Amino acid sequence: MTYQTVNPYTEQVVKTYPGHTDQQAFDALARADAAFRSPTWGQGPLENRTRVLSKIADLFEMRAEELAHAATIDMGKRLEDAKDEVKLCGGIARYYADNAHEFLKPTPYKTSMGDAWVENAPIGTLVAVEPWNFPFYQLIRVVGPAFAIGNSVLIKHAEGVPQCAELFESLVRDAGAPDGACVNLFITPDQVEALIGDDRVQGVALTGSERAGTAVAATAAKQLKKSTMELGGMDVFAVLDDADLARAIEIGTVARLSNAGQVCTAAKRFVVHESVAESFVEGLKAEFAKVRMGDPLDKDTTFQPMSSRRALETIEEQVKDAVKHGAKVLVGGKRADHQGFFYEPTILTGIDRDNPAFRTEFFGPVAQVYVVRNDDELVVLANDSRYGLGGSIFSKDEKRARALASRIETGMVFINQWTSTAPELPFGGVKRSGYGRELGDLGIMEFVNRKLVVVAPAG
Repeated sequence: MTYQTVNPYTEQVVKTYPGHTDQQAFDALARADAAFRSPTWGQGPLENRTRVLSKIADLFEMRAEELAHAATIDMGKRLEDAKDEVKLCGGIARYYADNAHEFLKPTPYKTSMGDAWVENAPIGTLVAVEPWNFPFYQLIRVVGPAFAIGNSVLIKHAEGVPQCAELFESLVRDAGAPDGACVNLFITPDQVEALIGDDRVQGVALTGSERAGTAVAATAAKQLKKSTMELGGMDVFAVLDDADLARAIEIGTVARLSNAGQVCTAAKRFVVHESVAESFVEGLKAEFAKVRMGDPLDKDTTFQPMSSRRALETIEEQVKDAVKHGAKVLVGGKRADHQGFFYEPTILTGIDRDNPAFRTEFFGPVAQVYVVRNDDELVVLANDSRYGLGGSIFSKDEKRARALASRIETGMVFINQWTSTAPELPFGGVKRSGYGRELGDLGIMEFVNRKLVVVAPAG
């Protein structure tokens, strides 16, 4: 497996990174286990770890330019968007630094057996397998709560963002984390499997494709290890007949084209009431036509390239296959005539249930539009999916939107805004979008030993 930075705009190889050997991987695991067992870190006072988390937050702020530039070069993210990602990462670290004491405090239980409580203890070392589309955010989502608890983390990042992986590990170390608490490894899937099989590893977190999640979850289950999976999505962006159409069009454009559409929670299926469908589609077409392709380091660029040649070729083949099976292209539908791995912003209609596109996640700037006659049809279409990560509903009638949100089978619903994230909000899905939650108070409890302690009554 080759880890290398290929600039998605210039299409040139920037740097190739050597992989870690089996010996190096298991040496890292030994150091991670030592950090977990350390009386000053994993088994030590919570204050030691929250102090490091606060410093991590500070360093994200201080190194914002360097980190954002690395994300742009590694995977093509617009520089301004990369800065927003770095800012969010600092917020997540600070959130757990500020709230870990409250989240992890013991819970007392009334019992005739004596004084009883459940305390929250670390479980060991985690293996985190993470994707390229948010190269820092995906890491801090695991490392932040893990540090608060006292778990160590071995990171297997995506092959296309090695610069970001190294910078993240360096930042954590500079913040005062002990050797082994967080280690980046350039390793293969076989080496990941070997690490998961070691008794010192007690948990696995993965964000990525359904295919990767299936393989890693199976390995973890075979070893009786706890895992969390945040996988793909076919999120709906529902526009009701009473929606603020201008707002829905504006936000819908961002929700589909941000990060070149390479977002698990992006608006992939626009489900629109028939009375406003024509106006909505015309507005979406107009907004898609306004994008400015260019160097993602240039502040005037509004639309970035795909992350890699492989990503570009995949979306290209998916659209061709959708059209072959009856889909109609309203705008776009092909690779852009532009330097870099650009694919034109695309709108598809006429996709029926027999079209492979109906069941396939399009991880790129391609919107599917479906028209429904009423709310019941909307719910049926929204739930007719193997996925259930997030979704949006646009309506001026909040009561109506709340009722629909309760009927849609998904992990998250946002009303009159696009599916997004914040440190305090639990993030995750259902069905083949995965299981478990990250962030918020729920995320910190995924890899915790809820240990019951009971003290017999005196006498």
